[in-house]
Amino acid sequence: MKIAVIGAGSAGLAALRHCASGTYEIICYEKTDQIGGTWVYREEIGLDRYGLPIHTSMYKNLRTNLPKEVMGYPDYLVPDSPDSYLTRTQILEFLNSYCDHFKLRQYIWLLHNVELVEPSKGGRKWTIKVRNLKENTIVTESFDAVMVCNGHYFEPSIPNLKGQETFQGQQLHSHDYRVPDIFTDKTVVVLGAGPSGMDLALEISGKAKRVILSHHLKDPIGTIFPENVVQKPDIKEVTKHDVVFEDGSKEPVDVLFYCTGYKYSFPFLSEQCGIRVDSNMVTPLWKHLVSIENPTLALVGLPFYVCAFSMFDLQVRLKEKLTL
Repeated sequence: MKIAVIGAGSAGLAALRHCASGTYEIICYEKTDQIGGTWVYREEIGLDRYGLPIHTSMYKNLRTNLPKEVMGYPDYLVPDSPDSYLTRTQILEFLNSYCDHFKLRQYIWLLHNVELVEPSKGGRKWTIKVRNLKENTIVTESFDAVMVCNGHYFEPSIPNLKGQETFQGQQLHSHDYRVPDIFTDKTVVVLGAGPSGMDLALEISGKAKRVILSHHLKDPIGTIFPENVVQKPDIKEVTKHDVVFEDGSKEPVDVLFYCTGYKYSFPFLSEQCGIRVDSNMVTPLWKHLVSIENPTLALVGLPFYVCAFSMFDLQVRLKEKLTL
């Protein structure tokens, strides 16, 4: 049995850890130069030196929004320390420690970008086309099973706003945010009050002149914001220099800062794989994991609002028991 794992982030490492304990031949393709996925901080935005979109959405000052006590793997916990909410650096160190503890680096091909996955003729195997980025060469390999572990925090979801195209100020998604200095002395509308919107509204308030947190939450927000942060309802319309909100109020604005989440994206999966993304729902999957049409294909890590590392571990073990 030959298994391909796509991505060496926290989900891909869990897949490797359990598949490596069997008698399988495993290759993990990772398009960047190190393991860790979205937990790898890079100052660059846009495209990397190979012309590929920067994958990580990590910003410099991020801390986890879950305590470390629920962030480890079932068989490899986050080491004890005084702090519960860890920095991005501490989590990346933990992932590297997990990788080394289970001796997983031998299976990982860094700087190898998967360009195409499709069922082979006959439907019992998978053909994967991979580009070696350093040498700019393409290799095609055959596999018995594929675990897709490419994450879902890299393809920005940006809402359609009336007049959006006429706005003369800056528009930025949180995917491309790194440090708050870019908002110095500016009036910023933060769209969205999810974990990123809440965290970043607070963070940029130390540099921005005024921060307007626009959201449609019904329950009051318990966070105590600085005086230069105000809350407004959803945006009704955008003009060249102003934003009109649903309550009829109007504000002059320098930046629209979209903290509006991400879209599922699997650009390397051919149509023949049978996976569809409709209204940001990935189908047809059994248990949000196994392709119903091609059961030797699994998409690991799709559900939101979970203890992610533990879920990855359990999903991989389930998949292994079912079809491998």
